[in-house]
Amino acid sequence: MPDIKRRALLAGLAAMPAAACTELAETGPARNVFDAAEDWHRTAHRALANRQALAPEYAPEERSPDIRGNGTRVIDTPEYKNAKAEGFSNWRLSVGGLVDTPLSLTMADMHSLPQRTQITRHDCVEGWSAIAQWRGPLLSDLLDMAMVREEANFIIFRCADILYGRDYYESVDMVDAYHPQTIIAHELNGAPLPEKNGAPLRMRIERQLGYKHAKYLTAIEAVASFDDIYGGKGGFWEDVGDYQWYAGI
Repeated sequence: MPDIKRRALLAGLAAMPAAACTELAETGPARNVFDAAEDWHRTAHRALANRQALAPEYAPEERSPDIRGNGTRVIDTPEYKNAKAEGFSNWRLSVGGLVDTPLSLTMADMHSLPQRTQITRHDCVEGWSAIAQWRGPLLSDLLDMAMVREEANFIIFRCADILYGRDYYESVDMVDAYHPQTIIAHELNGAPLPEKNGAPLRMRIERQLGYKHAKYLTAIEAVASFDDIYGGKGGFWEDVGDYQWYAGI
């Protein structure tokens, strides 16, 4: 695992997937232009900022009065409704893919791990922001427990919500996966996550925009590439062409 961490820390210019902007971007020369633009944004962001630097953290009195739900706010599947009625006591988070030790963790397991509490600002791509306190274990601790293999380049987050008939998912590279503020949150402002905010588990990727913070988390998967995963762009909104894969702030 030290090799994985070292590679994550040094991977500032690692190869990344192409942008997904509009239908126009899917065609010949226009696609090349959009790809070049995203490459420039990504490279510039990494050149100008240490990606392991911490996002700003705030005092408790600076928290917003409410953290609005965005995207999916209610999960209407029988499985989720039953899990919620049971207080998510039987909810499991799997960690698999390119790992030597696959995991299946209960909520009790998640609570028993070392925890990080952070008060950070959530920045939505739609233009609103909110400050909140989040608590949960570091993603890096789970990846270390699972013993991620050297050939893994990305971490996929699979979710319980379904949009437009398709499973929701997101992903990050190993740099953000091992960022010291990347946590799997189960608390919001000192209480269990509400359903609208992603109960019982959601990602906090503090150096990226809100759509990267996958909610209703069911599985974490280490992969070498996105080629065989849904649309191959590394995320639900990326696959449908609305947003770029890299959303650094």
